[in-house]
Formats: sequence, C-alpha cells, structure tokens
Amino acid sequence: MKKWLLFGLVLYSGQLLAFPRANPVPGGIAIIPVADATTTVTAPVVQYEGKRVTVAQQDGAWLALVGIPLDAQAGEHHLQAAGTLIPFEVQLKQYRTQRIRINDNNKVEPDDESSQRIVQELAVQKGIKSHYSPQAATLDFIRPAPGADTGRFGMRRIFNGQQRNPHSGMDIAAATGTPVKATAAGRVLHTGDFFFSGNVVYVDHGSGVISMYAHLSQITVKPGDNLQQGDIVGAVGSTGRATGPHLHWSVYLNGEAVDPALFL
Repeated sequence: MKKWLLFGLVLYSGQLLAFPRANPVPGGIAIIPVADATTTVTAPVVQYEGKRVTVAQQDGAWLALVGIPLDAQAGEHHLQAAGTLIPFEVQLKQYRTQRIRINDNNKVEPDDESSQRIVQELAVQKGIKSHYSPQAATLDFIRPAPGADTGRFGMRRIFNGQQRNPHSGMDIAAATGTPVKATAAGRVLHTGDFFFSGNVVYVDHGSGVISMYAHLSQITVKPGDNLQQGDIVGAVGSTGRATGPHLHWSVYLNGEAVDPALFL
C-alpha cells in the first residue's frame, strides 16, 4: 500500500489519517515501531520508565507514541515491550525563558494553607494525567479555541523573580467567555477547581492520551460525559494563577506533558 507522510498526517489511497508529529526532544513525542500488526492482532503492552505507553496501529505496524519528560536527558532511552528493550534517541532542545509578573504573590509563594492544598491537588492531578483506558486512542485533534499563542510549551518561567516549573501547555489568549472546544472525541475524566489551574476539565481520549483545559470561567460538562470533537467543555477565563483571560491547553502521553502543537 502506498503511503506519504504529510506533516503528521498519513495519506492512504487518498484518505488522510491524523497522527501527531514525531519530535523526540524533551517535551516532545517519539514514535517507535514495536510490533507487526499483521501478525499481532491486539496492541502490545509497552512501557517507558515504568509507565504504560500509547500504542496505535498504522500501515500494518503497531507504533508506540512516547511522551518524553521535559527534564529528560539527551541520549539513548529505552522502551520495554514483550520482555525486550527497544532503544530510541532523545535529542537536545533548549527552551526560552519567560518572565511573568503576578499581582497575587500568594500564587507565587503560597502560604501554609495554600501549600497544603497544592500538595493534595498535585496528587490528584498526577493520577488523572497517568490514567490509562483500554480503548483505541483518538488522535485527530483540532485547536480548542481561537486566539494568539501567548505562552509556548516548555518555556522556563520566572514568576516575580522566582524560577518555577516549565510551561506544560499552550496558552491561547481569548476574551472571557469564549467557548472552549474538546480537541478530539473522548470522555470527561475529571473537572474541578485547582489552586494554580483554576477551573479545569480533563478529557480521556483513550490509551493514555489526556487533554486538559484550564483557567476556565465556567465548566459546561461533568465527569463521565461522552464528547465528540468540537463539543463545548467550558469558557475562557482567568481563574487560578493567570495574568489575564486565556486558555491553558495541555496534552499528556504516559503521564507526561507534551507539546500540544505536535497534534495540530
């Protein structure tokens, strides 16, 4: 069968199938062949650093979509599949630095009460991000809201002179109340109000692919809701740690935040 790769899309006999772009850098995605789909009917179990990896079928092969941690070192890494190690290379990438001024200093240096809340929320969020459901992954993504990209993924952020974690998503500037769409079909995994993320929605797209929509002014879905691509999950806002109205959009693979732009 003839195949042409077009910026993350694969053309089969005139039909375009969505697939994220490979970019094997910290915060990127490595796409690794792991099995022959013509002889292996079910998706093989693949792990990276002890975490289950998304596996999808394409052109007669099972491919592992590996989310590479932002703090990963360049060099040789390994997947585990069927008792064997599969090597792949992570390339070096340097991200820019972004300096941000936050008026509410408690969002930068939290007091004791806020710190206790943050610890509890981080544990909840870690479980959500690492969720793995058995259904095949939906990889056909659209942009969740219109607007300019104001915060690039991976940027090293300094809040009020204090260095904090790198940016784990894409910031899209839009007016408060702008509808936010589900980027792909899926099931609402969690909704809530978090100290840093504000009002947030997590959507499970299958096989360890999770999307997150943060700083919402309102949430219009509930856990368990089944969504089609483009369904409204909420509206743009500035809840949580935000300097103004915008959508923070993240995508997770094997529990690791990856650059959402690779899915567009």
